Amino acid sequence: MALPVPDTLHLTLARFWRLVCDPAPGRLGYSLRMTCACTVVILICEIWQVPESALPAFVTLALWQKDRVTNVVAGIAVNLLFAVVIFLMFGLVHLTLDHPLNLVAATALLSLGFFFLGSASKLKPVAYMLALIVVYALIAIDQAPIGELATRALLYADLFILIPGGVMVVLGALICPSPKTLLTQAIAARLRLSAHLLQQPDALTQEQATAMLREGASTMLKSLKMAKLEKLWRTQALQCLHHALYSSVATLALAHAASRETTPLQPQPSLIQTLSEMAAIFEKGDYPTDITMPVVSGASPAVHSLASLLSTFTTPPQSNKPQAAEKDESGPSGFFFPDAFTNPEHVRFAVKGTAAVMLCYFLFKVLAWPGIHTCVITCFIVALPTMGEMISKLTLRISGALVGGAMGIGSLIVLMPHLQNSAAFLAMMAVGSLLACWIKTGDERIAYAGLQIGLAFFLSDLKGYGPTTDMTTARDRIIGILLGNFLTYAVFTSIWPTSAYDKIKDTLKTVLHALHALCSATTPAEQLVHAAAAQAALGTAERTIEFAAMEPPHMRADMPHLQSYHSMTQDAAVLAEDALIPALHSDTAHQVTRLEQGLLK
Repeated sequence: MALPVPDTLHLTLARFWRLVCDPAPGRLGYSLRMTCACTVVILICEIWQVPESALPAFVTLALWQKDRVTNVVAGIAVNLLFAVVIFLMFGLVHLTLDHPLNLVAATALLSLGFFFLGSASKLKPVAYMLALIVVYALIAIDQAPIGELATRALLYADLFILIPGGVMVVLGALICPSPKTLLTQAIAARLRLSAHLLQQPDALTQEQATAMLREGASTMLKSLKMAKLEKLWRTQALQCLHHALYSSVATLALAHAASRETTPLQPQPSLIQTLSEMAAIFEKGDYPTDITMPVVSGASPAVHSLASLLSTFTTPPQSNKPQAAEKDESGPSGFFFPDAFTNPEHVRFAVKGTAAVMLCYFLFKVLAWPGIHTCVITCFIVALPTMGEMISKLTLRISGALVGGAMGIGSLIVLMPHLQNSAAFLAMMAVGSLLACWIKTGDERIAYAGLQIGLAFFLSDLKGYGPTTDMTTARDRIIGILLGNFLTYAVFTSIWPTSAYDKIKDTLKTVLHALHALCSATTPAEQLVHAAAAQAALGTAERTIEFAAMEPPHMRADMPHLQSYHSMTQDAAVLAEDALIPALHSDTAHQVTRLEQGLLK
C-alpha cells in the first residue's frame, strides 16, 4: 500500500533540509552558471575598480535567468530601463544636492513609486532592484556632495546595472542552454518521476511529484515562448512540444493518482519502459513520435488513462480550442495588473514599504553610522504583502543573513590573510556564491535565504579592491541587514497588517473555476490545458493557506474556516487528478459542485 504524502503546513527543519538537498533536475547546472556570472561580475568590478562591487554581484544573483534567450532579453531590458532612470536622476541630483529635505522627499517618492510598480505591475522582479540602486546612489551622493564626485556616483550607479546586464547578455548567451533544451528536460523530468511513482510510490516520491505538479505548466510555457523568440527551431517541432508539455503534467497527475490508491500497484513493465524511453528522447533535446500504446493488464483506471494518453503525447490538436482555453486560463495581459488602480492593497503596500525605507534612512542618519546604510537597501529585498509571508520568511531572511555574515567574517579571519593573488580571492568568492546560488535556485520556500546569504556575504567581503581584512565594515553591514529585516517586519505588521487568510477564498474560487473548466472540456487537448491550470491554482491556494497558518495566534483566532479551507484544497487536489480519468468523470463533476457549494456557505 502506498504511504500518504506528508501533510505539512509549516516549514519544519526536516522539510527544510530536504528542500536544501533536493537534487531537482537542472538545479546544479543553474547554480553553477549563476555562480560563474557572479564571479565574472566581481572580476570586472575589480578590474575597473568599481566601488561597492557587492551590489552588482547581488543584482546578478537576483536577476540571472536559466536560459540564454531570457538572459539576453532581461539584460537588455534592465539596462534600457535603468538608462531612463539615470537620466531622471541627473535632474534629481540638482534638486537634492546640498538640500537634505529635497533628498528626503526624493527618496520617499522614488520608494513609493517603485514599491507600487513592484506590487501592481509585471515589473516586480526588477522594480526592487532598480529602487535599491537608485536610492543607494542618492545616499552615496549625499555623503559626497561635490559636483565631480556626484557625477561619478551617478556613473557608478549606472555601472551597478550595466555590468550585470552586460554579463547576462554576453555570458548568458555563451554558457546558458537553449530554452528548448530546458523545455525538453522539464518534460523528461516529469516522465522520469511518473515512472518512479509507478515503481516505488513512497512518501518522498509523492511529495516530489506534488511539488512538481503545483508548478503547473507556467515555467515550461515561458521556455516555449523564449524558444519561439529564438527563431532556431521548426514550427512543427515547437507545436509538438507545446502539446507535450501539457501531456507531461497530466501524465504525472495520473501517475500520482495511481500511487495513492489503497490497493497495491500491479507491476507494469511495459508502461514503465515506455515512459523511460520517452524521457531519454526528451533528455537528448528531441521528442518521440508514433508512440505505441503500452500494454497494461489488471491495472487501475488511472493507469489505463495514463497508457492511453501516451499514444498522443506529442500529437498537437487540429483545432484552436486548446489555444483559446490557454488564453482564458492565463487571464488578461498588460503591464499593470487588472486591479492595479482599484485595489487599495497596492497603495498600502507602497506606503508601508516607503515607511520602512524612511525609518531606516532616518535611523542611520540620526545615529551618524554610515556603515549600516545596508538597512535601507534591505527594505527593498524583504518587503512582502501579507503578514503570513513576512513571518514565514523572516526566519529564512535572518538565518540567511547570519549564515552569509558568518561566511564573510570567517573568510576574513581564516582565508583573507593567506590569499596571495586575485585568482585565489575570486575562487573564495565563487565558493561562497555557489552556496547562495544553490539555495536561491531551490524551492520558493527557501529561495529567500539564498538571496540573504548572497547579500550578507558580498557586503562583508567586497570592500575596496581585492582581498580585505576590514572586519568593521563587515560588522556594520551585517548589523544594517538585520536592522532592515526587523524594521521592515515591524512596519508591515503594525501598519495595515494584511492577513493571508483574506485571500484564501479567492484562490479557492480560482481552483474551482479551473476544475469546472476541466470537467466541461470537450476535447482531450483542451482538458490537458485546464488540468495544468488547476494544478497551478492549487499551488497558489496551498501556499496562501500555509502563510495564513504561520500568522500570530491572535490573528489565527479570526480564521474560523482555515481548517475547512485546507481540507477543501486537499479534496480539490484529488479531484484535479480524478477528472483526467474517464471512468470517474461524472462523479468528479458532482464533487466539484459540492465543493463550490461548501465554499459559498
